[in-house]
Amino acid sequence: MLAIAASKYPAPVLADDGIDFSNSDCIRNLVYLEEHDLLRLFKSELMSGDVVVGSVQATAKGMDFLEEDGGLSAILGVVTVKLHDETIKDLLALKIQESDLPPTEKQRWLDQLRELPAETTKHLVLKLVDLGLEKAPDALSAIGRLLGVAL
Repeated sequence: MLAIAASKYPAPVLADDGIDFSNSDCIRNLVYLEEHDLLRLFKSELMSGDVVVGSVQATAKGMDFLEEDGGLSAILGVVTVKLHDETIKDLLALKIQESDLPPTEKQRWLDQLRELPAETTKHLVLKLVDLGLEKAPDALSAIGRLLGVAL
């Protein structure tokens, strides 16, 4: 149904374009797609509660859903995550606290971490990302074992 509407986009699909608007299963599916903003229905609700559909039209979200690459939604829906200097330090401090280091060493590390300037913290994070990427195959193997998937 969505593919038929997409083939006519931006024009609406009428009853004689290949969708049986009188079929209750069809209407149920059309309403479902509309609730997910993939289709726009031009419909009326009768006093009996029945829905009569006159035509349907694919939405931009529906068109993007059908695209293999996600269309513009994939580009516009990019999320940028920003971590503030103090948040990074808090995350690192937590890992230091959870480590097997002796308490005096933990405290020394934590004190040095608190004194790091923002630029040094940024450099440290970049080094940690590099290290994480180097260990990516090990991480993928561990994830695969946890999920029961052979790599």
